[in-house]
Amino acid sequence: MRNYILISDSTMDLPADVVNELGIEVIPFNFSINDTTYLHYPDEREMSSKEFYTKLRNGAMPVTSQVNPKTYQDYFKKYVADGKDIVYICFTTGLSGSCQSANIAANELMDKYPDRKITVIDSRCASVGEGVFVYNAAKLYNSGASMEELEEWILNNRSNARHWFMVEDLFHLKRGGRVSTVEAVVGSALKIKPILSVDDEGKLVVKSKARGNNKAMEYLIGKVKEEGVDLDNQTLIIGHADCVEKAEKLKEALIEQGLGKDFIISGIGPIIGTHVGPGMLAVTFMGKKC
Repeated sequence: MRNYILISDSTMDLPADVVNELGIEVIPFNFSINDTTYLHYPDEREMSSKEFYTKLRNGAMPVTSQVNPKTYQDYFKKYVADGKDIVYICFTTGLSGSCQSANIAANELMDKYPDRKITVIDSRCASVGEGVFVYNAAKLYNSGASMEELEEWILNNRSNARHWFMVEDLFHLKRGGRVSTVEAVVGSALKIKPILSVDDEGKLVVKSKARGNNKAMEYLIGKVKEEGVDLDNQTLIIGHADCVEKAEKLKEALIEQGLGKDFIISGIGPIIGTHVGPGMLAVTFMGKKC
């Protein structure tokens, strides 16, 4: 069995206690507000999500940026220099070029350390969708799987991580080019809640629209029923952008309908929050595309 570690990044939006329990190494991504740059860690040591969303509600316009190869190289080097191989599950290439930077860094390091192996795998997942995927990969990793066994599982199961999101404020999607200005104005006036997922390339796509929070939540629950596999033995992850009451309500509804064994409620961090805004609600699980 290889001596290797499992790494992901802070876009997976898993709580710090879960990350620590699973032994996942996490590369922090950055965001900037008013020319000040912060790193987002699972323990939110530089800025809490609560403070971040308060700033958004007060008019702040944060930005995110791609991680460069040197940052990845500096992070990977301390492990390969210590004789460890690496499996890195990265944020979807459908939304960021950071995975390309990671591959550049990995190849340069493997030239310098030819006995070491660094595998960079595009998760094709975002936020707690990436989180539920990494969570299940980490369970396999902790069971004693070899590096090759883990790599095979990751490649075979990327499309089985199911992500369903409802968004509160259309104007954040408008900033990112996901909806038009007209759609944002009309949709907000009519209390339209876009339902989003990711496609086979890991790109964010609007899949449907619901009028009001209750209808949108019903849609999410319907997708769990439709696409979930072996839900009685699954941990579902519910993500929220500073709207924990909605997350708790969704959890209660899923429990009432017997959809899931365990649940993790997790806050959506600033990296994803920059693009979806406060009020976003998500449910993620392993299943099949229908």
